[in-house]
Amino acid sequence: MSGRRYLIISSVLCVLIFGLGNLLLQPRMNSARMDFTEGKLYTLADGTKNTLRDLAEPVELTFVYTRRVGQDYPAIRAYADRVRELLQAYKGVAGGSLIIREIDPTPFSSAEDEVIDAGITALETGGTDPLYFGLIGRNRVDDVRVIPFLSPDSESTIEYDLTRLITRLDKPDPPVVTVLSSLRGMQGDGRGEGYFILREAANTFQIQQLTPEFVKIPENTDVLFIAHPPELNEFQLYLIDQYLMRNGRALILLDPASKVSAGSGSIFDVNEKRTRSDLAPIASAYGVVLSDDAIADVAHALVVPVQTDDGRVADMEQPLFISTTRALMSNLDVITSDLSRTLNFGAAGAFSIDLQDGTEFTPMVVTGDNPALIDAERAARDMSPGEVLQAYEATTGPFVLAGRLTGAIKTAFPGGRVPLELPDDPVMAELEIAAAGEALPHLSEAAGPVDIIWVADADLLDDGFFININTNQLIADNATFVLNALDNLGGGAELLTLRSRAPSLRPMTMVEEMRSDAQRRFQAEETRLTGQLEAAQTRMDELRQRDDTGGFFGGDLEADLTAEERAELAGLRLEIAEIRDRLRGIERDFRRDIDGLERTLKVVNIWGGPFAVLLIGLFVWRRQKRLES
Repeated sequence: MSGRRYLIISSVLCVLIFGLGNLLLQPRMNSARMDFTEGKLYTLADGTKNTLRDLAEPVELTFVYTRRVGQDYPAIRAYADRVRELLQAYKGVAGGSLIIREIDPTPFSSAEDEVIDAGITALETGGTDPLYFGLIGRNRVDDVRVIPFLSPDSESTIEYDLTRLITRLDKPDPPVVTVLSSLRGMQGDGRGEGYFILREAANTFQIQQLTPEFVKIPENTDVLFIAHPPELNEFQLYLIDQYLMRNGRALILLDPASKVSAGSGSIFDVNEKRTRSDLAPIASAYGVVLSDDAIADVAHALVVPVQTDDGRVADMEQPLFISTTRALMSNLDVITSDLSRTLNFGAAGAFSIDLQDGTEFTPMVVTGDNPALIDAERAARDMSPGEVLQAYEATTGPFVLAGRLTGAIKTAFPGGRVPLELPDDPVMAELEIAAAGEALPHLSEAAGPVDIIWVADADLLDDGFFININTNQLIADNATFVLNALDNLGGGAELLTLRSRAPSLRPMTMVEEMRSDAQRRFQAEETRLTGQLEAAQTRMDELRQRDDTGGFFGGDLEADLTAEERAELAGLRLEIAEIRDRLRGIERDFRRDIDGLERTLKVVNIWGGPFAVLLIGLFVWRRQKRLES
């Protein structure tokens, strides 16, 4: 056989072998991949993999994306590719149990009717066609769940959102949330009266209540929701402890100074109202201790209507009511990472942490850097903003307002089971024994990792803290925070293991470090100069207002001033001009290093490549000339 013929036959055989090998290995290697990205962007979490492998029945996901409109928006286009790749990774793990569709709805088409009926949100882009970019999930019993719009801002929680959607379709029965609270607005099943948060929770969860005299926590409880609990006896505390040892999923809102309870919001009469709830000794045994005092934060004070001494109502900042911005919330926790508005707290406390071995506490919401401690008894009463400022002594913060306790906790009752205290009435005693049922064995440590969310305020549940009573519009994310927490905790053990993913967009860490360093260096001087500027401006306004009634239409603005006052006014003008010039200088200094780095990067990016090619060419040319000679 000639060499030419041998080469042709060998090439044909190689192509055939390569093609057949791909066809044979494709089904088996579909989910195999190597992820070299820093944040493991394309590696599914173990909780997601376990959820996909354990699907009881097939689930169908329909990816809705208006491709021709999305192409005009680079962030949307890149995120669409990201979602598409993630769905294929899900498909590779789930196999035939997960059906993936993609539709590109055009105006007035049957596809557009389908996505509108499902609840996908149309984003108006200013053009003739809207942008649809969402996800529809269906199961075999026609349950439908949607993600109305896949915002690129929510990329860090995309895996959690997808897995939660699939979990809800695979197990459509709503999680059971058992509520223990002394707040009047938290009573009932959420189908009638009650707080907005309780009514909204009833749309997603099955709500059941524990009475103040409870002797058993229902076994079907998926999440225990404790909000400013009534005074509990030792046996009831033991029941809560053992529930956490067995189930480990709870949302606990405590309060050192509940203003709602101090008013008319408690289920008890005025003589029995408790403004403090700390769940001792359970919380202290786990290492999460509520402060004795309430916390005020003048830098993040909520603006509230206050009646002044002359009977008028004026809007004033109340430091006891803390309005936490996005900067004070965790970007790494799925509960807070997607919140867009503030969280409003009322006379909240703070947690100090002294953890057991094997546990971890992650802050979710914190105060600013200079909060103050206010006596809880005074805070529970109607302290005016002025009274709070008089008592304000700034401390070093931030303080933790909410956080998540995870890991393997040990019981708060190492001595074993606590006996049920029976009433003297034998009939009532018999009823309580029957209600308590058969005693479960005592657990000295948790059966598995726990996930408990602690919040140092219960007043945030009250509608007045996050709903505009005039327009009935939400003005803060209190409800979203609580519902996200219940949804996260009620999502099953596998869903609890998921946290926010790293974003695919890499942060400019050097620039951020330079910005923080510059801010530390210049912020104190800028604050001092700003204070001087405001004082000088105020004094100048006082001097100028003295002559507002003199002369024709006010006359000469300085006619009624003394020589000393005119000299002071001229000096103030020079001082204000000088301070403003110094503030502009601070701003220039603040930007100098960052602008220098930006210029350097531009030079490297624009000229670095051509210069490197030129050097390589010169090297090769000189080497070639040397060889020729």
